[in-house]
Amino acid sequence: MKRQWFSVLLVGLLPGLLSACVSFAETPGERFQKVMREMANLCQSKKLIATDSRCILPKMQPADPLATEEGRFAHSIKIPNPVPADSGYKPGMTPEQYFEHLCRTEAGEFIYKTVENVEGVYQSRPRKMSTEYELHHLYALEDLYGYTDAEASRPEGRYSSPSRYKFYETPDLAHQESESRKQYLHPSYFSVPDSNAVLARYFGYDGRNQNTMRKEYASKRQSRYGYVWRGISRPHDREMGITGGEFLVLDIETNEVLAVRRGYVRDDIEKGKEIRGITWHRPCPLMDTEGTFISKVLKPARFHSSVQGDNHATK
Repeated sequence: MKRQWFSVLLVGLLPGLLSACVSFAETPGERFQKVMREMANLCQSKKLIATDSRCILPKMQPADPLATEEGRFAHSIKIPNPVPADSGYKPGMTPEQYFEHLCRTEAGEFIYKTVENVEGVYQSRPRKMSTEYELHHLYALEDLYGYTDAEASRPEGRYSSPSRYKFYETPDLAHQESESRKQYLHPSYFSVPDSNAVLARYFGYDGRNQNTMRKEYASKRQSRYGYVWRGISRPHDREMGITGGEFLVLDIETNEVLAVRRGYVRDDIEKGKEIRGITWHRPCPLMDTEGTFISKVLKPARFHSSVQGDNHATK
C-alpha cells in the first residue's frame, strides 16, 4: 500500500481557529505547539466531546522509544556509522537548510555485507498500525519516515513471495484478521497460538492469489537473518519539522549489523500563508515502499511456491 501523508493539524475541522498568518521566524515546532494550545482552549471553552480531534490531539504524548523490549533492543544496537550527537544544526538555519544538510550528510543506504541464498527473514520489531491522530501529530510516532500502512498491517506480503523469501517470521502474536476477510485469506490466518508459541510464520504465497499465503505459530525461529527499525531523536529535528528513522538488517544470532538504511522526512508548510497544517512528505531517500532494500542485503534463495504440501523451511 502506498504511503499517504496526512495533514497534522486537521484544519478542516477547525473553522476560524487558524486564521492568523505564520511568522517567518516561527519554527514548525512552535507553530504546532501554538495550535495545540488553541485546540486545548477550544475544547475546554466549548465543552467539546472527548472524541473530538481538538480534544484528543493536545493530550497526546511523545512516543517513548524504550517503552517496549523490542524498542530497547533496537536502540541498543551499535552500527558502524551512527548519527553524530551534533547533527550539524547551526543557529539561524531554516528548516529547508537543515533538512538538506541531513539529507546530504547522513541519509542513504549503507551495505556492509551481503548474504546469499537466504530462505527466510525475521522481523525483530513489529510495527503497529497507527491511528490517524498519531499521523497528524508532530511527536506521537517514533519513526514517521519509515512507517507505512503496508509494513504495519501485512508485512508478510512484502517479504514472502516467489520473488523474495520462502517464509517470513514475526514475534507479533496479537495480530488477528477481521472475520470479514475470511473469504480472501487462507483459514490458517484465523488460527489461535498455543501457549508455547513465540512467533508467527507466513509461507506458501504463490505471488498471485492472496489466499495461498498460510500462517502457522512456532516455538522456535528458523530465520538467521532479520531486520529492526528505530527512530532518530535529537534536539533540533522535530522542532524544525523533521523526523528520521533507521532500518537495520542483522545477523540475529550475532547481532552483527549487515546494512543500514537511514532517511528523513519534513513538513512543507508554505510560509507567508495561513497555516494549513503540517504535511509529512519530501522523504530522502525516497520511501522503500516495496521493501526492496532488505533483498539487496539478504539475497533470496529461489524456490517454487507451487510445490504441494507444506512449503516452508525445516531444519
